[in-house]
Amino acid sequence: MERTKSSIEQIQPPTYGNLVTILSIDGGGIRGIIPATIIDFLESQLQTLVAMNEVTKQIIKQNSDFFPIKPLEYGRFLIISIGTGTAKNEEKFNAQMAAKWGLLDWLTHSGSNPLIDVFTQSSADMVDFHLSAVTQALHSEDNYLRIQDDTLTGTDSSVDIATKENLEKLCHIGENLLKKPVSRVNLENGLFEQLKNGETNEDALKRFHY
Repeated sequence: MERTKSSIEQIQPPTYGNLVTILSIDGGGIRGIIPATIIDFLESQLQTLVAMNEVTKQIIKQNSDFFPIKPLEYGRFLIISIGTGTAKNEEKFNAQMAAKWGLLDWLTHSGSNPLIDVFTQSSADMVDFHLSAVTQALHSEDNYLRIQDDTLTGTDSSVDIATKENLEKLCHIGENLLKKPVSRVNLENGLFEQLKNGETNEDALKRFHY
């Protein structure tokens, strides 16, 4: 179907003042309850979705206050990226060990599935690393917020155990995630580490709002 000018205008990213706002949610399965809990906080406490709606209307009307924004002008972006949680990295193997593996080792090793883990986790990690590197290089790292729990274990890390008990537990994990300190990928070792400024994810979401 051919895109019309009006349909293209309607998919322009929402803005906040002169900042483009981006919300990214990655992952799948029932762990989607974790970011859903955080979005519930956004909607009920900050009314961000209502504000985005109003700003989008102004964009469609070609309000000059919001555009133009140059490509890669990251200082004018507010980016929130919410993960659905990942299993805790138990460091069962390293690059030196994997270099000696055959096909079967890649399929199953010490109770894990290395090949599947690479495909399911690497894409989100690469995007996070890229955004962290670019925003830090351009001194706009405070405009990028990644909310993720990479310490899930047992049934918490499953994507298909939909019991009432597990669903309630995932909601609890999402609520606790709001209270945890803001974390950012360490560009030297690739690890997701807590910042030392004392700001929580909830505080950061409020800062983005105001």
